[in-house]
This record gives sequence, structure tokens and C-alpha cells, in this order.
Amino acid sequence: MIPARASAVAAGVSMVTAGSMLANLASYALQVVAADLLGPTGYGEFGPLLAAQLVLAVPALAVQTVIARDAVRGRPRASLRRTGRRCAWAVAGVALVAAPLLSLVLDITLPAVVAAVASAPVLVLLAAEQGVLQGGSRFRELGLVLGAAGVGKVAPAVIALALGASAGPALLASAAGSAAVVALARVVADRRADVAVGAAVGRVRDVLAASQVQLVIVLLTSVDLLLARRVLDADQAGIYALGAVAAKGAFWLPQAVGVVLYPRMADPRSSTAAVRSALAVLAGIGTVVVVGAAVAAPLVTVVLGPEYAAAAPLLWIFAAQGALLSMVQCALVASVARGDTRPAALAWLVVVAQAVVILLVADSTTSLVVVAVCGAAVATVVTTAVAALPRGVFGSTEGVSR
Repeated sequence: MIPARASAVAAGVSMVTAGSMLANLASYALQVVAADLLGPTGYGEFGPLLAAQLVLAVPALAVQTVIARDAVRGRPRASLRRTGRRCAWAVAGVALVAAPLLSLVLDITLPAVVAAVASAPVLVLLAAEQGVLQGGSRFRELGLVLGAAGVGKVAPAVIALALGASAGPALLASAAGSAAVVALARVVADRRADVAVGAAVGRVRDVLAASQVQLVIVLLTSVDLLLARRVLDADQAGIYALGAVAAKGAFWLPQAVGVVLYPRMADPRSSTAAVRSALAVLAGIGTVVVVGAAVAAPLVTVVLGPEYAAAAPLLWIFAAQGALLSMVQCALVASVARGDTRPAALAWLVVVAQAVVILLVADSTTSLVVVAVCGAAVATVVTTAVAALPRGVFGSTEGVSR
């Protein structure tokens, strides 16, 4: 990689990281404020509704990756946005159909659930604008939009909570704030003229194919935590949940690397080199994070108390799990960039196998995290091996996901 390109990548990573960190800090602040103002009972509704929003955000992530890929290939901006609108309508329909079921399963009133899922189509529209910016390698603007999205989502909800609103109205205010950011993102994207040179060929089925990729990534990062309460007692599950925070941190910390290199992954001329570069950088960052977790482990008892002492010696293993899964995510997102999402089938097999092994073998915090990190290692080997192959080796890469 020549110095000028390396400098551009570093600048892009810095801007996207800053925007993502602001958004993550805002989301954390929202949960703290909600827990404080709503109390245990009110937060008992707010927390599950936020989790439901996370699941409904999967199509939004898929929309961004598909639109960014098509933008790299020269698809007109108007056509990209048309795909975004179609997906937003589809997600709105699914959310409305799912709302009564969620209300029943979560034991939360239907109006509150509807207020929570109202953000789903809005997030899809926002993702479409972010995809336009990402595909155009406009990372400064993308970082600004990411930060604005975090503030726009959180600030109205915090204000509503401060005024005495319950979970439902607060989340509806959050959706309204996100809608305002969509308008802002569109203005930012349109500040540069469209330079499309390709045909308008995007399809909603491309987003469906990318959605299953994003879904398997979500499951890979959460299947152990979802099953923890089933195989561990309450105290051990609490310790595991704390360790999982380290895994999530190691997973999310280097996300900007894949975001910035994604346009090169989608370009047939640079795809293989970009994927290999991204994986190498992620491996380096992951190594540093694991060592840092091992060094910082004694601070767990200092900060959180002696009741969490059992998590300290396992912290580096949790960090290793997150670091490995960040490489899996890069490999799978690269499959979307290349237009061939079939390698995700390998990750689905790992998810199923890991869930079975957890239920059969895991009976302690240590055994559960060992199973989880082994699953992450297997997923890393099989997905990165395919991703690092020259473009086209794993079957045809054009039109497979269509």
C-alpha cells in the first residue's frame, strides 16, 4: 500500500471511528439515563424493546452494505435510494406484523412495542444514505453522519424521559430524531454531484441475501450469551455477561477498518488485496487488544468489586473471542461486497454446531467461554480462508445473491 493511500485509509478510519464512538457513547448514555429515570420496572420494558430494535436493525446494516457496493460499481444515486425506500416499506410491514407477537412474547403493551419498532424503517433510510457516502469513499462525511445519528437517536429520547415519558413515547421520540438525521444525511450526500456510470440494477433480493449475512454475524456474537442463563446458574451467568462486555469491545473496536476498506473490496481490481489488508490489520489490532485485556484483568476487582473476581483470569479469552469475530465479520462483509454471499453458509454451520456443543458440554463460565472462543476460531479459519482467495475462486461472484 503506497504512503498516500495508507494516509487516506488512516484518515478515513479515524473519522469513522470517531463517529462510531460518539454514537456508541450516546447509546450507553441513553441506557444509563433510562435505568435511572424509569426505575427497575420501567427499564424492564425499555431494555427488551431496545433489544428488539437491535434485531430489526439487521436489514438496515444489509441495506448499507449493498448500496455501498452498488455505489462503487457506478449505480446512480436515485436508483440506490429507490432500493432503500423499497426496503424501508418492506421492513415497516414486517415490523407491524411482528409487533403483536413481540407484545405477547415480551409481555409489553402493544402501543409501546409499536413505538419501538417505528424506528426500523427510518434506520433503513438512514442506512441507505450512509451506504451512498461509504460507497463514494466519503469517510469524513460518513463519520459526521454516524455521530449525528447517535445524537439524533438519543437526545430526543433523553429529553422525553426527563419530562416523565415512559418507554414507548421515549422510543417514539428517538425514531423522530433519527428521521431528522435522515434528512441531514441526504443533504450531506447531495453536496457532491452524482458520478454514476453504471446501470440501475439493484434489487431487494440483494438486501435479503446480505441480511442473512448480517444475521449470522449477530448470532455468532451473541449465541453464547443467549444460552448462558440456560447452562449456568444466576451468579455464573452474571460473571459471563461481564466478560462478554470485553468480547463486544474487542469486536466493535476495529469496525472502522472494514468500513473504510469496503469500497476497495467491492472493486474487482482491488478486492483481494483489500480483504487481505483488512484481515491483517484486524489481526494486529486483535493481538494488541488481547494482550491489553490480560494486563488490565486485575482492575476488574478494583473497579467492580471482589464478586467479579472469577471474570478476571478469563478476560483475555473473551477479548480473543471478540477479536476473532471481528475478522469473521470482515470476511463475511467482503462476500457481500463481491456479490457472493454463499460463504455465509459456513458461518451458519458454526453457529448451529456451537449452540449444540454449548448445550451439551458447557457447565461453567470457563467451559462456556472456551467453547465460544473455539467456535470463533473455527469460524475465523473457514471464512477468512475463503475471503482471502482471489476474486472468483469460490464460484462465480456476479449475480449469485440475486
